[in-house]
Amino acid sequence: MPTKSSRFVVSDTDAGSRLDRFVAVRAGVGRRRARELCENGRVTLDGRRARASETVAAGANVELELPTEHAEPDSLTPLDVRLETPSLVVVHKPAGQPSAPLRPGELGTLANALVARYPETAEVGRKPREPGLLHRLDTQTSGLVVACRTQGALQRLRAALEAGELEKRYFAVTAASDLPDEGELDAALAPDPRRRGRVRAVDDEASGYARSSLTRYRVLERKGALVLVELRMNRGFRHQVRAHLASIGAPLVGDALYGGRSWPEHPERHALHASYVAWAGDGTLEGFEVEADMPADMRELFGR
Repeated sequence: MPTKSSRFVVSDTDAGSRLDRFVAVRAGVGRRRARELCENGRVTLDGRRARASETVAAGANVELELPTEHAEPDSLTPLDVRLETPSLVVVHKPAGQPSAPLRPGELGTLANALVARYPETAEVGRKPREPGLLHRLDTQTSGLVVACRTQGALQRLRAALEAGELEKRYFAVTAASDLPDEGELDAALAPDPRRRGRVRAVDDEASGYARSSLTRYRVLERKGALVLVELRMNRGFRHQVRAHLASIGAPLVGDALYGGRSWPEHPERHALHASYVAWAGDGTLEGFEVEADMPADMRELFGR
């Protein structure tokens, strides 16, 4: 795993501090992360491995190895490519796989597999842990993700995404049997102050940090208590489909965060699949259109 090394000399002011506290302050990491680095042997005190609880003396040399922030190539993680051009790829992410690593050195994510297959993506984008990714999907959402192989393609498609020029469609299963046959959900979305990691629908964009969001839906089929829905959007806020459906009393099956009914066969999964992505293209970049059928677990859930 690539690392970067840092060396520090303990000053008179820092003398007597615990090693993990010294590392946290000097390296700009949290105290917990500093302890982990000590426990994993990535911190040495005067050339020897040291415990997090040891105190440091003035003049002592502390050396630290930090894993790089980049998504590491992982050729052992499969990558399901649905479209490849010189400028971009469209790949299919299975449910349960994170889009990108949260911690340095984490493997098994879509980004790890992507950079192993397409090394050029490592130089594309602003976040080194998200090589070339135009957008992401929640870990338990399956479906299509667009990744760019050049910085020019990413800039153009980001502009297209913000302008609402990309079309994205999703399949979802809800247990709201009284859901109208079609509709538009245009409530602005904002972080929910009552529960970390969740968003909520708000009356207007003045309610703190909020973003206008529009989701169109139509019911495809009803079967007992379950309803199969197709949803369309052109941009996309975090958890947009999940929060919009929950706001009208129709949360996804399996989506415990938003109050959905349980899915015992797949207790970690929610019934959402990114099934379609398309862009018309322009004179600078070719267009594309990719579809992905509903996955087996959602077909089984709906009895198809």
